[in-house]
Amino acid sequence: MAPLYDCSVNVELLTGMRLARAAIGRGEVIVIPTDTVYGVAADAFQPDAVQRLLDVKGRGRQSPPPVLVPGIPTLDALAETVPDEVRGLVDAFWPGGLTIILNARLSLTWDLGDTRGTVALRMPSHPVALELLSETGPLAVSSANLTGRPAARTAAQAMESLGDTVSVYLESGRVGSDDPNVTEPGSTIVDASSLHLPDGKLRIVRHGVISDDAIRDIVGADKCA
Repeated sequence: MAPLYDCSVNVELLTGMRLARAAIGRGEVIVIPTDTVYGVAADAFQPDAVQRLLDVKGRGRQSPPPVLVPGIPTLDALAETVPDEVRGLVDAFWPGGLTIILNARLSLTWDLGDTRGTVALRMPSHPVALELLSETGPLAVSSANLTGRPAARTAAQAMESLGDTVSVYLESGRVGSDDPNVTEPGSTIVDASSLHLPDGKLRIVRHGVISDDAIRDIVGADKCA
């Protein structure tokens, strides 16, 4: 069975993080905590690793994974353009549960799947995830469960679903909101890839932990489809 490390225990945290970094470097997949759900992660710049992530999830290339980033500067490095409305969203909700789809830089040498030239970016607020991202760089990450099954709220739940297809599990206790009014535990996903166009609008493509009204308050109702 793949090892699981309890990040609340300092020695296990240090060992788990070291082995997680090494696994990412080898093109393997790991499970990490985020502020919303647990994610299965791989090096975004290793196509074989991204394909392994998709295989673990039971998904095809038509479902490319989002990319987690360690900070706002990485947003500018990976996106071709960042409209002012997106900067407002980032200021309000990053780090946190908002994923933003933008046009990817044409110079990037990666293969996340059938993205049609876009990339979905998020900066999580979980300290373990941010520490790992600061050392590995951007990670392709999808929820740590088989497609069609509930998202994992602990690493132990992820292990029940994914087993030995993952090299390292980092356990940091239960994550996500327990607010009964939050029906979707994952991040809210917005498509801002057309905002730079004269009549371009932002689309909310998945409802999540950040409400639609909160998005519209920042962007403006006239800029939302």
